[in-house]
Amino acid sequence: MDYSSLLNSRSSEKWKRIGINRRAGIALPLFSVYSKNSIGIGEIPDLRSLIDWCRKNSISIIQLLPLNEVGYDYSPYNALSTFALDPMYLSIHKLRKAELKPFRQEIREIKKQFPKGNERVNYEIKNVKLNLLKRIFETVDHSEIKKFREFVKKNIHWLRYYSLFKILAEKNSNRSWLEWDLKYKYISSLSAEKILKNHTDDVNFIYWLQWQLYEQLVTIKRYAGHNNIFLMGDLPFLVSRNSADVWAYKNYFKLSLSSGAPPDMYFSRGQRWGMPPYDWDNIAADKYSYIRERLKYAENFFDMFRIDHFIGLFRIWTIDLKIPEEYMGLYGKFDPEEEHHWEEHGRKILNVINDSTSMLACAEDLGTVPDCSEKVLKEFGITGINVQRWEKKSKGRFEFLSPEEYRINSVSTVSTHDSSFLPSWWKCEAGTIDEYSFGQICERKDIRDQKYSYLLKNLFDENFSVKGRLLWKKEISNVYVLLEFLQMNYEHAKDFIDMYLSSYGEKDKFWRYLALPGKHDQLPSVKLMNGSLKSVNSTSSVFSIQLLIEYLYLDKNILENYNGWDYRINFPGTSDKINWSIIFPVALENLKEMSINEDIKKIISITGRAGS
Repeated sequence: MDYSSLLNSRSSEKWKRIGINRRAGIALPLFSVYSKNSIGIGEIPDLRSLIDWCRKNSISIIQLLPLNEVGYDYSPYNALSTFALDPMYLSIHKLRKAELKPFRQEIREIKKQFPKGNERVNYEIKNVKLNLLKRIFETVDHSEIKKFREFVKKNIHWLRYYSLFKILAEKNSNRSWLEWDLKYKYISSLSAEKILKNHTDDVNFIYWLQWQLYEQLVTIKRYAGHNNIFLMGDLPFLVSRNSADVWAYKNYFKLSLSSGAPPDMYFSRGQRWGMPPYDWDNIAADKYSYIRERLKYAENFFDMFRIDHFIGLFRIWTIDLKIPEEYMGLYGKFDPEEEHHWEEHGRKILNVINDSTSMLACAEDLGTVPDCSEKVLKEFGITGINVQRWEKKSKGRFEFLSPEEYRINSVSTVSTHDSSFLPSWWKCEAGTIDEYSFGQICERKDIRDQKYSYLLKNLFDENFSVKGRLLWKKEISNVYVLLEFLQMNYEHAKDFIDMYLSSYGEKDKFWRYLALPGKHDQLPSVKLMNGSLKSVNSTSSVFSIQLLIEYLYLDKNILENYNGWDYRINFPGTSDKINWSIIFPVALENLKEMSINEDIKKIISITGRAGS
């Protein structure tokens, strides 16, 4: 496969450093893994074991979901700061310049309180850890730590407003800054200095936490580099409305709007994320310093970075806050509105990003993608993302895109943190359509009440239609049968036909696409997982990065016990309490001993992604 075009792109110097090799990678949230040393949640030094496992299996990229400090919903994409890392990821055992002997008994008790091997994170660990860390900090003479002083001096531009925000949030019972008194909402420089001076110990504790996080993550990057493994960070495109960034730089955001995504075939009501969209004119007026500084700090930890919601650089879907939340993203508009501005708008921001960092950018370009996106990605030599189950082409009947048809400048993947994992997709979604989307089409065509009930009863198998998914009856074997029930001509029924063709018999099509023998397995199987992983690694994509759990599904016991509908990282557009809490079912130390390692290594070897 010829990837030389990447060396002629605007990211050529970055590609020369990374190398234009076919690479295999894994992706994961840090909170989803654990080691024998973890206390309640995955910790930064745990990644050493993961790096060792990757090296053993010829995997050369580790992609981490954002590590930024999270807010009330624990979403790593709804961060309290685009700079600050979350202290829950600190390893107490690996603290620099701290005496832990007086706290060993308490550490053991906390480990018992938060046992390993659960299916979900208990986020109460964050408060428990912070309380202990505060008492450890009180025994430290931080003024004598040269590296700490240097860290503060170098990063004071964001540390000051972040620590002030944290202090004021606590002073206001952790309510959103939008509910604070005006004197705190719009604080004067004089008042800010007075508060920082009166809370010196609190400020230094916050600084100390961030220094410790910095040291632990820098150490991991160094270890990964020694093992020829690249770390990819995930930088949230947006930031929480209730964040230090929005509070400190209100003029950088359009506070009367919520960002989101318009309706599409995967999210029928669109999405409403809550985070305010950027005011790019004001950011540009400050020479994009906000963007440049974020990238500069991230360089300490990562070789590559993922631009979340890349298509939002061209235009972003915005919803007026006055529109009730139950309408999700249905009633919004793009910003900028005029399509002829989109390419120029995105290119300008991407120029700044590309010129401001040595990290190689990768893009998440899913959703309703503007026409200009692919052109700009190629020009800059940035990889997009191709999700195996969503890559289809129409040949009268929708078929899956063959591996050699994937974009060269892409990351091929089985699933994403916002989708179901492959076994759950196979079990609950393959061959189905979204009930809400079907209802929306019916409503537009004035199909209601008895007629709507008639269609549901006759088109879909009610025994297998669950969780808002509708499975076509086998009897709806072709378009003509569908039209007969709809009592429509082809043109009038086009929306229904597209929906039908893209989903009917999807399991059969996927099984054939993977070139697996015989009739498809009804339930997810190791054969299915192996075929899917071979295929996704065989693609033309320069990178093939899979969620760690997809490789673990090669283990039959894990596959059979962790394939439920709700076993996933996130349900987009919901505030479900199980979001962002999943824990994978193997301790990191045990990864290297699993029998599936030979299968993983073989897949990566035969698809030409080893030895990079």
